Amino acid sequence: MEAMFTVNNLWILVATCLVFIMHLGFASLEAGFVQRKNVVNILFKNSMIISIGLLTYFFVGYNLMYPGDDYAGGFIGAFGVMDWAAGATADYAAAAEAGATYTGYSDFIFQAMFAATCATIVSGAVAERVKLVPFLIFATVFVGLSYPLTGMWHWGGGWLSEMGFYDFAGSTLVHAAGGFAALAAVILLGARRGKYRADGTVTAIPGHSMPLAAIGVFLLWFGWYGFNGGSVLSADPNGVSLVFVTTSLAAAAGGVAAFFMGYILFKSYDLSMVLNGILGGLVGITAGADLMSGGEAIIIGLIAGTIIPLSIVFFDKTLRLDDPVGATSVHGVCGIWGTLAVGLFGASAGMGQLVTQLIGTLAVGAFSFGTSFLIFSALKATMGIRVDEEEEIRGLDLGEHDMHAYTLSKEDGVFQLTSD
Repeated sequence: MEAMFTVNNLWILVATCLVFIMHLGFASLEAGFVQRKNVVNILFKNSMIISIGLLTYFFVGYNLMYPGDDYAGGFIGAFGVMDWAAGATADYAAAAEAGATYTGYSDFIFQAMFAATCATIVSGAVAERVKLVPFLIFATVFVGLSYPLTGMWHWGGGWLSEMGFYDFAGSTLVHAAGGFAALAAVILLGARRGKYRADGTVTAIPGHSMPLAAIGVFLLWFGWYGFNGGSVLSADPNGVSLVFVTTSLAAAAGGVAAFFMGYILFKSYDLSMVLNGILGGLVGITAGADLMSGGEAIIIGLIAGTIIPLSIVFFDKTLRLDDPVGATSVHGVCGIWGTLAVGLFGASAGMGQLVTQLIGTLAVGAFSFGTSFLIFSALKATMGIRVDEEEEIRGLDLGEHDMHAYTLSKEDGVFQLTSD
């Protein structure tokens, strides 16, 4: 018993490290998808989000999200600092006998990494024009209050859990929540300068480094083994192995589907679509990774990868909402798809489950969107959330940080990479 408890606990900590690596993946992906004059700003936000996320989740979020049995079936948990004593135990055999598979310390740090991930999703969507300090204030409030509240509804034993809603590792609770928070921010912030012209044309603003973006996606895929595999909450051989397989197959299928759909739409082999297709497949399988067969995981990934180019075009050209990294499509839209897929495929499939999944994902998405809209609206009215035109043209690296990511020279007011 004690040996198995130690193995389970060790796996949760290893999975935590893998989820931590996802923050490097997000930073690399976002940095690659923005112009080089805004790279430092992206890296700064990603560095601060994990720092803010851990602290706010310790002081408020963890208790709010996991308040205990007294709050079962409710809408809100308990405010308070994490109780370290609850995580302390020297009698591992007794803990295992009581049904525990890991310590309270491990639970906190694993869940804290998830919380910070949710806020990171918003960072890429508002890139290249958001003021730094208002964004960090938003991240603090969102990770401290909004994310734990909706997380409690299911993972903390709240009303969605009582209803029978199922979200294994967070297609809705993490990804759709972040995706719809990003949508609210994008609506209030407005598009980057020059993105949409008066004559109706849409100007592509390409990222500065596709190699960096690709590295980011592969780091995210790697980290997802901890994100989903750790959500088994034990080192159960069959459970963890199944999740690794379904996660991998969905990611691969998402990339292939985005490859074909991207070619149909654009008549080119668009790497950015393939990269986002992989991420869409990962987001899509996250809600039911432990319930699906290999074939079902492939179907879920194929549909997610097909959705990605269509959704990105819809937001970009039809709604004219500027999202530099496609966060609303990858995390918001594919998050909803993955959650609904639990009612269509796998061990829990059925009409009743599908309706429950729909209620849950719409409730979380609406709450995250509404909360984020209110937070950003308040910040917009008091501090302003957008940099001025001159700073946007020069780049946020110089405007916000007085530094740049690469060796640069100034010629005629335009910054270029030097050959030195």
